Amino acid sequence: MIKQEIYTILCTYYEKSSAIAAVKEPLQKCVELLINCFRNGGQLLICGNGGSCADADHIVGELVKSFRIKRPLDAVFSRALREQGETGVLLEQHLQGGVPAINLGAHSALITAILNDVGSEYIFAQQVAAYGRRGDVLLGISTSGNSANIRNAGAVAHTKGLTTIGLTGKDGGKMAEEFDLLLCADADSTEDVQDIHSMIYHAICAAVEYQFWG
Repeated sequence: MIKQEIYTILCTYYEKSSAIAAVKEPLQKCVELLINCFRNGGQLLICGNGGSCADADHIVGELVKSFRIKRPLDAVFSRALREQGETGVLLEQHLQGGVPAINLGAHSALITAILNDVGSEYIFAQQVAAYGRRGDVLLGISTSGNSANIRNAGAVAHTKGLTTIGLTGKDGGKMAEEFDLLLCADADSTEDVQDIHSMIYHAICAAVEYQFWG
């Protein structure tokens, strides 16, 4: 069940920016998909190029550790850590709750191997083929919506039973016809699209965090 407070949190972002209000429906659907994914033991795979890769890292940072509120560990996990003795107690005191999110652009040795041996269009598709599981979510970030390596990752994701979400620019590009859900930033320049993207994913991360730790 989705907490009703989630929608209140999202409303604060709609009030901050008309660009966020413009994607209200897909944003809420995105949050619901991610909450259900994590609740059922799934993971979020994220891919993007250049600045969008940096955004993917940013999203991982907000999901894997605390973002806006404290995140106590699961009670069963906390107890199991304490049973390990002094080191376990220290870990229990310092670790935070998190959800599994992976930036597919962060693995430099693997990526350069794929670049060298296969080609740049397959750097994310190969990882989705290896990591992806039915019920997971792939978030592809492309300001144009046309990035071939992200679209290839989306094709593999569909084959493996993942849900695909695109974070794109104005019209969604080719990803509009290929991804299950699209959040399109209504701006013309790459930098303006990326500015809107940052607000969108902060809203997503805040909502997901409150669902599990609020």
